[in-house]
Amino acid sequence: MHAYRTHTCGALRASDAGQTARLSGWVHSKRDHGGLLFIDLRDHYGLTQVVCAAGGPAFETVDRLRVESVVTVTGTVVPREPGTVNPKLATGEIELQATEVVVQSAADVLPMQVAGEEKYPDEIRLKYRFIDLRRDKVHRNITLRARVIASIRRRMIDAGFTEFQTPILTASSPEGARDFLVPARLHPGKFYALPQAPQQFKQLIMVAGFDRYFQIAPCFRDEASRADRSPGEFYQLDFEMSYVTQEDVFNTIEPIIAGVFEEFGEGRGVTKPPFPRIPYDQAMLVYGSDKPDLRNPLRITDVTAQFAGAGFGLFARIAASGGVIRAIPAPGTAGNPRSFFDKLNEWAREQGAGGLGYIVYETDGPKGPIARNLEPDRAEAIRQACGLSAGDSVFFVAGKHDEAPKFSGVVRTKFGQDLGLIEPGRFDFCWITDFPMYELNEESGKVDFSHNPFSMPQGGMEALTSQDPLTIKAFQYDIVCNGVELSSGAIRNHRPDIMVKAFEIAGYSAADVEARFGGMLNAFRYGAPPHGGSAPGIDRIVMLLADEPNIREVILFPLNQQGEDLMMGAPAEVSLARLKELSLKIELPPKARG
Repeated sequence: MHAYRTHTCGALRASDAGQTARLSGWVHSKRDHGGLLFIDLRDHYGLTQVVCAAGGPAFETVDRLRVESVVTVTGTVVPREPGTVNPKLATGEIELQATEVVVQSAADVLPMQVAGEEKYPDEIRLKYRFIDLRRDKVHRNITLRARVIASIRRRMIDAGFTEFQTPILTASSPEGARDFLVPARLHPGKFYALPQAPQQFKQLIMVAGFDRYFQIAPCFRDEASRADRSPGEFYQLDFEMSYVTQEDVFNTIEPIIAGVFEEFGEGRGVTKPPFPRIPYDQAMLVYGSDKPDLRNPLRITDVTAQFAGAGFGLFARIAASGGVIRAIPAPGTAGNPRSFFDKLNEWAREQGAGGLGYIVYETDGPKGPIARNLEPDRAEAIRQACGLSAGDSVFFVAGKHDEAPKFSGVVRTKFGQDLGLIEPGRFDFCWITDFPMYELNEESGKVDFSHNPFSMPQGGMEALTSQDPLTIKAFQYDIVCNGVELSSGAIRNHRPDIMVKAFEIAGYSAADVEARFGGMLNAFRYGAPPHGGSAPGIDRIVMLLADEPNIREVILFPLNQQGEDLMMGAPAEVSLARLKELSLKIELPPKARG
């Protein structure tokens, strides 16, 4: 017999009754029923109930053990009594009558319990992550992640992609976030950068002629944590294709993404390919966001024209000054008390907005402060434009052209959630396309890239030389699911002349481009195929499938919100000798010196 186990803790069934079996695992729980001691023995595969009779050596050994001790149990598989069968367990029809228990590792007093659903502070969970990972829900999430990655890898290979690994130590690149830098000991004063993404390398793989590349790529960005973004590092399905248009990329990846969500979605609805394509400008107008949740049926309407020159002076002045007024419907709320509207107005102010004006449409006409000062025909035009009926209300967000649309999207999301309009049990996908190539930097007032700087501008060189940069669209696209951005992608700029011009508009000289991207530019000069790709986030895919609101719940060993590893004690100070070896000297900011 094997030294540790003949079966796993999830394997024994009624057909195994009468066999001698050996199991190893953690003592999940203990129950003393007088002359009998029951334990649930747990491993990666499941639970098996073990029975130890009083008076035997097995009873005495288990009796003094704490839960989470690791033991090896040998005994006989017996059927459970009819009234004690547990249909919730795969092994629920049998139990193991222990004849021998060997303690492999005795557990100390636990900082947190594994059994049960008790909640613990993040500080405890992350410091003792190895214990937290034993808990059923977290364990299932991480197992799900592994299965999802295996499925993605299989589907990508079946679609004709080849997996490659790109360098981790590389040069700094303007990907929109801060790099993590690594001092180069053999080159004093110089640094490697950890890749924010394998962007340049995957393009070079296309130049090298491999046609279809992918990898489950680690990416590193020195940026703050949030619910759908892990600080420090994350993983993405990075892929690139040669000789493709934007539609080719969409048609290739959609069946893979939809297939993964159908495989692991447990019956939840999944958008069938082709996914809807929504231009960026339309997304901002109709949803107030470039990552809309399409489960929310609410649609935003521009009503600037209806308020231009109207009797409601505040909105009329905003319209006259070049601002916009957006209307967000709130169906079925006309009968709500005045406090409902006052609380929403107060909430809007807490968000930094001026407030939320509204009109209530009742059977005898429009009501409310705005309606009293607005011409009836204009109020009716707003009702028709928004598709409202008696019993509905509509709220207004007014302001600058670059601010009001975004806040209207926040209001739309709040109404969808608060009014119970977001249909659960669905994965609604879409592509956001035609992103602006450039945007105005609010701090410097200069033109800057708005998305991926390596994208091909729509219209190519002609657009760059003849159009206002802020009107140029790029072959850039995001894939969005349930309001979560899963990836950004683009058809790449494979022409050195177009790339130099594109960066020139963003304030980079030809020498700057040559210095920072000389490797890729040089490669393009020797024949580069048109190519494009994308990079859906693995962590976010699993977060959606696991129905978890925080991305840390699907990462094996996550950092905390401050980017610290509480379990391993990172980041940590290093010795002066090591710093000297790296030609480094620490100069702390004043606040960190004390």
